[in-house]
Amino acid sequence: MHMQNNVLILDFGSQYTQLIARRVRELNIYCEIHPFNKSIKNIDNYKAVILSGSPFSVRAEDAPHPDLSKIKTKKPLLGVCYGAQYLSHHYGGKVEPSNIREYGRANLSEISENELLFEGIENGSQVWMSHSDTITKLPENGVRLASTKDVTNAAYRIQGEDTYAIQFHPEVYHTTYGKNMLENFLVKIAKIEQTWTPAAFVDTTVAELKEKLGNDKVILGLSGGVDSTVAAVLLHKAIGKNLYCIFVNNGLLRKNEFQNVLDQYEDMGLNVKGVDSSNRFLDALKGIVDPELKRKAIGRVFIEVFDDEAHLVEDVHWLAQGTIYPDVIESVSATGGPSATIKSHHNVGGLPDFMKLKVVEPLRMIFKDEVRRVGAQMGIATDLLGRHPFPGPGLGIRILGAITAEKVKVLQEVDAIFIDGLKKWNLYNQVWQAGAMLLPVNSVGVMGDERTYEKVVALRAVESTDGMTADWVNLPYKFLQETSNLIINRVKGVNRVVYDISSKPPATIEWE
Repeated sequence: MHMQNNVLILDFGSQYTQLIARRVRELNIYCEIHPFNKSIKNIDNYKAVILSGSPFSVRAEDAPHPDLSKIKTKKPLLGVCYGAQYLSHHYGGKVEPSNIREYGRANLSEISENELLFEGIENGSQVWMSHSDTITKLPENGVRLASTKDVTNAAYRIQGEDTYAIQFHPEVYHTTYGKNMLENFLVKIAKIEQTWTPAAFVDTTVAELKEKLGNDKVILGLSGGVDSTVAAVLLHKAIGKNLYCIFVNNGLLRKNEFQNVLDQYEDMGLNVKGVDSSNRFLDALKGIVDPELKRKAIGRVFIEVFDDEAHLVEDVHWLAQGTIYPDVIESVSATGGPSATIKSHHNVGGLPDFMKLKVVEPLRMIFKDEVRRVGAQMGIATDLLGRHPFPGPGLGIRILGAITAEKVKVLQEVDAIFIDGLKKWNLYNQVWQAGAMLLPVNSVGVMGDERTYEKVVALRAVESTDGMTADWVNLPYKFLQETSNLIINRVKGVNRVVYDISSKPPATIEWE
């Protein structure tokens, strides 16, 4: 990946570390996040280093303590928040608890003239603070660059080296010129070229895949979603027909989705086999009400079906997955997150054969929004790239209670009316994820002159950037009214429609 243009972000466990990486990449500069406590191989590959924030205080006994011997004075270095305090605390300055915990908006003042870091940034511009300690004395050879009302040393540099430190968070949206500061540091001070674009990613990834896979066969489970599709197209560019894609219908997909997605993939020239295993899944789910057990049953049958299919392709060496960067970061976080990937199960007895394959993950270093840009670069249709996330267990976790073929059919009809309506009203792209839930309760209604006793469905639409938190979407009443009428008139068995107005947290996006 353009090795000479890499940026290393050392992670001290801040909730904002991923945001720093997103901002750097928006500048068309490639960067990677590594936990501060894992030794970094090939430090020479990095042209600059950024130290992240942290929930810790530098004065705490168990505070993160990175080894900067190969970095400080040798490479351009930017300390952010905890990073800035660390550079002061360990290099001759002083950090003390501040009388007031500074959290939220503040304004820069006394910005030094002719400083590259603050080029084009005005006094008074807003920054975002989040800390309870303050730097009372700068490190040896420290030069103050800016203050705020409550913080004397809001930014400084160390004389004689390219070491800079800022007490605020440039990566968050509330810091008005945050991206400009990062650009000043990376482009003007570290002199990094801005060459990391979707086109460059496609070129280098395809070349790397060709070299890694040679003439080997690769098997990939497609889901119809963005990640697996973009991974498939990248692999297809590299190895063509040696990529065997399998798209399994678990009987819990949206209405007509199995056929529509298969057609779309075939138009793209992918080597795809559609496997309709609806009955196998529905049989395995008979009578199961507990959501966890449903997920397990669906997962188990998927593995069986996928394994059967993998056996039909001879001499497969690789399993491709659409893993993306946030999954990877979670599994190696500074706080030691769980790294439960298929890789850790290698060569364990009794596992399906496909799990013994080597794993290839072409998207493992990029974020979701980058996956979409890479897909667009390769000409994948926008409606496919803009698709809402859809859970692996599909409608299985949107039918509360036991699953039957009849209930799936009812929910597919309801879901189709809701999703088509969102598209027709130009609301689809304003929503992160939408769907309908079939509730295990009947309610009384009146249709014609008769009383009915039928099902209730709940509609759900949320906005989010990453699915970690989500707010319900304020859909127009007129739209909800029209959708409700259509559902009740057209879907036999449903006589009541409700709209879910809970946010995550405390609720989750799905109901199960």
